[in-house]
Amino acid sequence: MTTPDITLPEHPVFAVVAQAAKELNQEAYVIGGFVRDLVLKRPSKDIDVVCLGNGIELAQRVADKLPNKPKVAVFKNFGTAMLRTEDGWEVEFVGARKESYRSESRKPEVEQGTLEDDLNRRDFTINAMGISLNEGSFGQLIDCFDGLKDIRRKNLKTPLEPGITFSDDPLRMMRAIRFASQLNFDIDPDTFDAISENKERIKIVSQERITDELNKIVLSKTPSYGFKLLFQTGLLHLIFPKMVKLHGVETINKNSHKDNFYHTLQVLDNVADVSDDLWLRWAAILHDIAKPETKRYNEKVGWTFHGHEDRGARQVPKIFADLKLPLNEHMKMVQKLVKLHLRPIALVKETVTDSAIRRLLFEAGDDIDRLMQLCKADITSKNHDKVKRYLQNFAKVEQKLKEVEEKDQLRNFQPVITGDLIMQTFGIAPSKEVGILKSAITEAILEGEIRNEYDEAFAFLLAQGKRLGLTPVTSS
Repeated sequence: MTTPDITLPEHPVFAVVAQAAKELNQEAYVIGGFVRDLVLKRPSKDIDVVCLGNGIELAQRVADKLPNKPKVAVFKNFGTAMLRTEDGWEVEFVGARKESYRSESRKPEVEQGTLEDDLNRRDFTINAMGISLNEGSFGQLIDCFDGLKDIRRKNLKTPLEPGITFSDDPLRMMRAIRFASQLNFDIDPDTFDAISENKERIKIVSQERITDELNKIVLSKTPSYGFKLLFQTGLLHLIFPKMVKLHGVETINKNSHKDNFYHTLQVLDNVADVSDDLWLRWAAILHDIAKPETKRYNEKVGWTFHGHEDRGARQVPKIFADLKLPLNEHMKMVQKLVKLHLRPIALVKETVTDSAIRRLLFEAGDDIDRLMQLCKADITSKNHDKVKRYLQNFAKVEQKLKEVEEKDQLRNFQPVITGDLIMQTFGIAPSKEVGILKSAITEAILEGEIRNEYDEAFAFLLAQGKRLGLTPVTSS
C-alpha cells in the first residue's frame, strides 16, 4: 500500500541516491528507523537504503557523486555498504532480501528478494515503512502493514505472526520492550503474549546483544516502564534473575517491608529525572541488590537489611561480569555508590561533625555529587512531609560538604606523607609498620587533629613512629 507524499528532510543525499539508482536502473527506498523517526519528528542522521539490485554497487555510485567522494565501507558477508557524508549523515545500502531461520540460531539464511520480502522481515510495523526515491513516486510512503496507524495509536506490533517473528530472532523481544520504553508505546496484546510464550528463546542470544538492549532501556526517559515489561513477560527472570529477587513483600505480625523491586524502579526513575548518566542509573538499579539476602525480622524493630550496602558493593563486579558490562572505572564508581548510599542519610542531623563530612568527601572523591543525587532519589516515601523533611536535611548536608571542601580541600586528597617518605625517614623496608603509620596520618587528618600540611604531618609521623619503637634516620 502507498500513501500520499511524506516530506523528506532538505538534504542533497536523497536526490543523489535517486539519481544514482536511476542510472543503475534500480529502484531505491529509504526504509526502517529513519522513516519511523521522520513520522515521529525525532531527529536522525542514520539512513537505511534498500534497493532492488546491488546495494554495494549503488553505494559506490552515490559516493562518486557526493562532494569529497566519501570512502565506502563494504561488508561483503552481509551484502551491505556504508558511507558518511561530509556533514555527518550515515547512509547504509543493502539489496532487498528475504530471510529464513533455523531453530538453533538467530542468524538467517538470506537470499535476494522483493521490496515486499524486505518489509516482511522487519521486526515491527513501525519499522516496516519505506519512502520511495524513484522517479514518478519520489517521497511517497510505502506502508504495507499500517505502521503509520500504529505510530498514531502508539502501538507496537509485528508485521507477521509474532510467535514466528520472535522465535526466528529472539533479540526482537528485547527490542520490542526497548522501543516501547523509548517511545512510550503500548505493546499489542498478541505481540506481548508472544514474548511471554517465546521468552526461553532469549537463551540463544549473546549476552552482549542482550545487555546492549538493556542499556538502551536503562537510558530511556522512564526506564521503570521497560523493566516492568521485562518483568511481566518473564524475560527479566532469565536475563537478570538477581533483580527479580527484590520483588515481593513479606509480612510477620502485621509488619511488612516495602517491595524493594518497585522501590528500586522508583529510585531509577528519580535518577533518570535528573541525570542521563548510564552508570549513575546502574547504581540506582543495584543500590539495594543485596537486600534479599540481608533481610531479617526483629521483634522490636521490625524488618532490617543490615549490611546490604557492603554486601551489594561486593557483588557489583560479578554482576557486571555476568552482564558483560565493563569492568573498568564505571564499575568501580557504581560499586562505590552502592557502598556509600546510606552514608549521607546517616548525616542528616544538626550535629553532623566536620570529621564525618571529611570522611565522606575522602571516600566519595569526585563521585560525591553523583552520590548525593542517588541519595535524594532514594527517598520514595508517599508521605510528602517526610520527603520534604529529608530533602531539607540533605540540603544542609550539601551545604556542610561545600563548606568543609572549601576549607580542607579533601576531595580525592592524598596525605602529604607518602609510604616512600615513611620508609626513608625510619630506614625501614615495606612492612606493616608503614601501613599503620599511613593509616594513622590519614585518620588524624580526617579527624581534624592535624592539617594536611608537611610540617604538621611530619611532626605527627615522628611521634607515631616513636610509639612503635622506630627511630628516625633523617630529620626531614
